[in-house]
Amino acid sequence: MPNITVLEHSVTVNKEDYISLTDIAKYKDGSEANDIIRNWLRNRNTIEFLGIWEQLYNPDFKPVEFDGFRKEAGLNSFTLSPAKWVEATNAIGIVSKSGRYGGTYAHKDIAFEFASWISVEFKLYLIKEFQRLKDEEQKQLGWDIRRNLTKINYRIHTDAIKTNLIPETLTPQQTSLVYASEADILNMALFGMTAKTWRESNPDKQGNIRDDADMSQLVCLANLETLNALFIQDGLSQQERLQRLNTIAIEQMRILNENSIKRLAEMFERVVEL
Repeated sequence: MPNITVLEHSVTVNKEDYISLTDIAKYKDGSEANDIIRNWLRNRNTIEFLGIWEQLYNPDFKPVEFDGFRKEAGLNSFTLSPAKWVEATNAIGIVSKSGRYGGTYAHKDIAFEFASWISVEFKLYLIKEFQRLKDEEQKQLGWDIRRNLTKINYRIHTDAIKTNLIPETLTPQQTSLVYASEADILNMALFGMTAKTWRESNPDKQGNIRDDADMSQLVCLANLETLNALFIQDGLSQQERLQRLNTIAIEQMRILNENSIKRLAEMFERVVEL
């Protein structure tokens, strides 16, 4: 996880760009970080802010439970932990984790609000350093795009790669076989093999044959699923459906890859100009 330094204090930002409230709280008191977060959650203004944020961005937020917390907020007897808030309201703006990278994390909107409660100065520097991190990531992304497009631009000009992008025409023997599932009919039409055959041929890869597909293949696969459903309604046999789907897959992949090559070339030209 990337870290940013705010007023000589380390703050963690996770993969989803959620910022560690635990690290922010440690700026005020390292030994009482969890208590500081809970005290912030007891505040009525905090509860109202969190509720409004969730209603804006979370369609599964539970407003009834939120109203209950809002009515109790500010009372001496009222206590609230991040885990309790998330569990009761189905909130997504705050995440409470345990383990090596444990702690309480929050969406940047909420983290900035919490930082303001800790220290206005700390909040301003936190925003500045978070933006610097995002700017650095964008620069790195631009470099990765240029590097990968250069590789792709080279690969798509080799006959071997271009040939492998297009599905092969199935033999009469292949189309005459009976497959156990409709999913494998689509796999045969597009990839030329069943899911089981792919797993046996790729023991070191994670996931399944479709996880290994590129974007063009996934688009084609979605189209084949729709067409296969129509062919079933029309009463076509499995063998006839497989033959038709394979023919369609070949044509669609040819069109998709021709268009992809054009788009990649255009993207490459634009990125190189950056």
